[in-house]
Amino acid sequence: MKKDTIAAIATAMSNSGIGIVRISGEESFQIIDKIYKNRSEKILSEENSHTIHYGYIYDGEELIDEVLVMLMRNPHSYTGEDTIEINCHGGVYVVKRILETVIKYGARPAEPGEFTKRAFLNGKMDLSQAEAVIDVIESKNEYALKSSISQLKGSMQKKISEVREQILYHTAFIETALDDPEHINIDGYGEELHEVVDKLLISLKKLIDSADNGRMIKEGIKTVIVGKPNAGKSSLLNLLVGEERAIVTDIEGTTRDILEENINLGGISLNIIDTAGIRDTKDVVEKIGVDKAIQSAKDADLVIYVADVSRDLDKNDFEIMKMIQDKQVLILLNKSDLESVIEKEDIKKYLDKPMIEISAKEENGMEELEETLKMMFFHGNIFFNDEVYITNIRQKTALIDAYESLKKVNESIENGMPEDFYSIDLIDAYESLGSITGETIGEDLVNEIFSKFCMGK
Repeated sequence: MKKDTIAAIATAMSNSGIGIVRISGEESFQIIDKIYKNRSEKILSEENSHTIHYGYIYDGEELIDEVLVMLMRNPHSYTGEDTIEINCHGGVYVVKRILETVIKYGARPAEPGEFTKRAFLNGKMDLSQAEAVIDVIESKNEYALKSSISQLKGSMQKKISEVREQILYHTAFIETALDDPEHINIDGYGEELHEVVDKLLISLKKLIDSADNGRMIKEGIKTVIVGKPNAGKSSLLNLLVGEERAIVTDIEGTTRDILEENINLGGISLNIIDTAGIRDTKDVVEKIGVDKAIQSAKDADLVIYVADVSRDLDKNDFEIMKMIQDKQVLILLNKSDLESVIEKEDIKKYLDKPMIEISAKEENGMEELEETLKMMFFHGNIFFNDEVYITNIRQKTALIDAYESLKKVNESIENGMPEDFYSIDLIDAYESLGSITGETIGEDLVNEIFSKFCMGK
C-alpha cells in the first residue's frame, strides 16, 4: 500500500456554505504546519488529537481563506492514519485553491475512494462495510439509507463471521483428525457435520433470498403501469410524480411510447413506467407501443394494473389479466368517483391479487397504495436490527458460491466419501465468504471496488 500523504476535496464541487479539504498520511501534520497560521502562532503538530482550531490558510505570504482545522491522529481516524480536515468557505475556487496549496506543500491528489481504501487496508472496516459507504452516499430513499447504515455498522460482517467460524472449526477438526487418527476418532462424524451444514445452508439461503428485496431497496422497484386505453394510467403517473408528465386526453391511444420516472412513495423508490394502453390495434405506431408495454410488464418487479370501474371488462382486460397472472401485481380500481359497473369479485374471478379502489382524478387512495406496497414487498415494515439485506451483486455471487460448496459437502457425506473431501469444499466455502469481508480477495478486485467511489471518500 502507498504510504504517501493524499488529499482531496471531500464536499461537492458547487458553491455552498462550507467546503472540506481532507488530508491523510504520515506527512499530514508537516503539511498543515507549513500552510496554517493564526494570531497566537500555534503549531498544529503540537496540538492534541480531535481538536478544532481557528485560523488562516496561506500559500507562502498569500492569504487564501479563513478556516477551521480539525486534527485526528492515528489510529483514531477514518483512515487509521494522521488525518487533517480543513473546513473553509464553500466557493468552488477557494476550495480548489486550498487543495492546490496542500498538494504544493507535499501531498498528492487522492485516487477515487482512496481514503476508504486506506481505512479498509488499515483494518478500520471490512470490505462489506467499505461498500456500504458508497451505498450510504447513493441512497435514494429511507429504506436504502437504513440498510446501508446497518451494513456500515457491521451487520453483514457479523453474519458472515459467524458462518466462517463454524466452517473453520470443522475444517480444522477434520484436518487434525486425519493427521492424528490414533488419538482422534471421526467415526460417525459425517452425520454430525451434515446437521451443521444444513443449518449453515439455511443461513446462507436466507441471505441469498434477501438479494431481490435488497436490490429493490437500493435501486428501486421496477414498476410498470398497464391497462386498456383510457383506464387512467397516465393520470395515475402524473399523480404519483406530482406534476403533468404524461399527456392526458379522452382520446384512446394517446400514450404510444413508454414514459419512465423515479418517484419516492412512503420511503420506497419506484422506477415507474407508464405504457401504452394494451389493445388490438391496426395503427403501426400504437402497436409498437403496445408491444413495448407487454415486454415491460414481463420484466417488471411490480405490475400496477389499472382497471376502469366505470366501464365493463372487455377482451383487452381479460388479455391483460392473463398476461400478468404470474407477476407481482397490484390492481387499482380507478375512477371510483364515478358510478361503478364492475365489482372486485368480477376481477377476482380472473386475477386474485391485492386490490385498491382509487380515483386518480380526485387523488383518493394514495395512503392505502403506500401501505399495500410496503406489505407486498417488505411484509409491512423493514426492521434492520436483525435483518441483513444483500444489495450487492458481488456479495450475492460469493454467497451462492459458498452455498454450492456446502451442498457438495453434504453430497460427499451422503455418498460415503472420505473425510478429506469434506474439507476441500468447506475451505472453498470459507474462501468465498471471506471475499465478502475482504479477507480473501485480490488486489485487482480491491482496486476495482474502490475506483467506483467519489474522489474525496
